[in-house]
Amino acid sequence: MFLCAAAVPAALLAQPALEGNWQGTLDAGVAKLRLAIHVARTPQGGYATTLDSPDQGAMGLPVANTTVTGRTLHLDLPRLGATFDGTLTADGSAIEGRFTQGAPFPMTFRRIANSEAAPARPQTPKPPFPYHSEDVSYANKSAGITLNATLTLPPGAGPFPAAVLVSGSGAHDRDETIFGHKPFLVIADFLTRRGIAVLRADDRPNKAQSNFTGLTGDVLAAVDYLRARKEIDPGKIGVIGHSEGGAIGPLAASQSPDIAFVIMLAGIGVPGEQLLYKQGELVVRSQGGGDAAVAAERRAQEALFTVVRQQKDPAAAAADLKAALRKAAPGLPESAVDAQAAAANSPELRSILGYDPGPVLRSLKAPVLALNGSRDIQVSAEQNLPAIAAALKAGGNPDFTTTELAGLNHLFQTCKTCTAAEYASLEETFSPEALKIIGDWIAAHARK
Repeated sequence: MFLCAAAVPAALLAQPALEGNWQGTLDAGVAKLRLAIHVARTPQGGYATTLDSPDQGAMGLPVANTTVTGRTLHLDLPRLGATFDGTLTADGSAIEGRFTQGAPFPMTFRRIANSEAAPARPQTPKPPFPYHSEDVSYANKSAGITLNATLTLPPGAGPFPAAVLVSGSGAHDRDETIFGHKPFLVIADFLTRRGIAVLRADDRPNKAQSNFTGLTGDVLAAVDYLRARKEIDPGKIGVIGHSEGGAIGPLAASQSPDIAFVIMLAGIGVPGEQLLYKQGELVVRSQGGGDAAVAAERRAQEALFTVVRQQKDPAAAAADLKAALRKAAPGLPESAVDAQAAAANSPELRSILGYDPGPVLRSLKAPVLALNGSRDIQVSAEQNLPAIAAALKAGGNPDFTTTELAGLNHLFQTCKTCTAAEYASLEETFSPEALKIIGDWIAAHARK
C-alpha cells in the first residue's frame, strides 16, 4: 500500500527518526551478548521491530509491541520475558536505556548500517537427517503443566535405548541454545545416529520460579512418556544432565527404578553453597582479578547466602538481600544490586544453595558416568569429580566412571582463554572427544 502524507496522523509524522538498524551489547556480568534491533515504520505510521541476537544465532525475532512517545522507545518481548526502555540521544546516534529480563541492565543501542552476522556454528546438524525426528508433548500431571519436546528415533523398529536430556540453570529451549550454540541438538544428533533415541524438551515456563522438586518431576514425566512409546526399550532409559541438570538427573534416578543410567556433564558433587563460592572465585580470576577481588566477591556472596538461609520467605527476603549486598559491596551499581538480589532469591537458586548431592549420589545403584572439563570455571572438575566418586563409592555403586577432560570449559568446548565471555566466540559447540565417550559408554551399557 502507498499512503500520502495526509493519510498519516500529524503526531506520528512529528516523531523522531527512530527507524533503522541499531546494535548494542548487553552486559550481564559473566557474559556479554550482542543484540540488534531493526525498527521500521508501518503503513499506518506506527512502528514495528525485529530483534537479532547474533551470538545466540537468533535472527529476526518479532517484537510484540513497539511504542514511541516523543523521543522514548518501549519494546515488549514476551517470548523472552523482556522489555527495553530507551531515549533517543540529542544527535540521534544512540538510544540509551535499560534492558529488563528479570532485572534491569543498562544498555545503549547505537545506529549502524547493518547488524553483524551470526558466528559460524559448524557442528549444528542440518537436515536431511538419517533418522526420524518428531515434535511431541507430555504432561507433568503433579505440576499441571505440559512440556513440549523433540524425540529423535534411529531408523528401524526398535526397541531402542533412550536418553532424556536435562538442561542447566536458567531458561533454555530444547536445544539448550546459548550464544548460537545448540549443544543438546548436537548431542541428540550424535547419539541418534548411533542407535540411541533422545528426548529433549523446552524448559517449563518461568523455570527460575521452580524448585528442584518441580524440575525433578519434569524429568520423571519424560521417562514415563518414553516408557509408553513402543519404539523405546523401557529397561534402557537414562538421563543426561548438564550443570544443574547434573543434579536433577541423579535426583530423578534416586526416585525412580525406571532410570537405567545417569550421565552427569559438569554435575554437582559438593553442597551448592560450596560450589557457588568456588565458582565465584574462578570467574573473578578468569577476568584477571586477584586475591582482593576474590575476597570482595566472597563477601558479597556470603551476604546474600546468609539472608537466603535465614529468611525462608522470598517476599520478606527481597529488601534484606538488597540491603545486605549494598553493605557488603558498596559502590555496586543499583542495577547490579537488583539483578543479584533477584537471582539469589529465586526458588531455583534457593534450591541450588540448599542442595547436598552426597546423600542422593550414595543412594544411586544405576551406572553413572560423570564428565567435567579441566578448564570449567563454573563447576570445577577439581572440586566436584572427586566428591562424586567418593559418594558413589561410599554408597556401594558397582558401576561408575568419573573423567576429567583436558582443555574443555563448562560447555565442553575446547577453549583458549577459557572465560565465560569466550563461549560465544568459539566455533566448537561440543567436544567430539566428549561425544564419543558418551556414545561409547551408553552403547556398552545398553548391550548389558
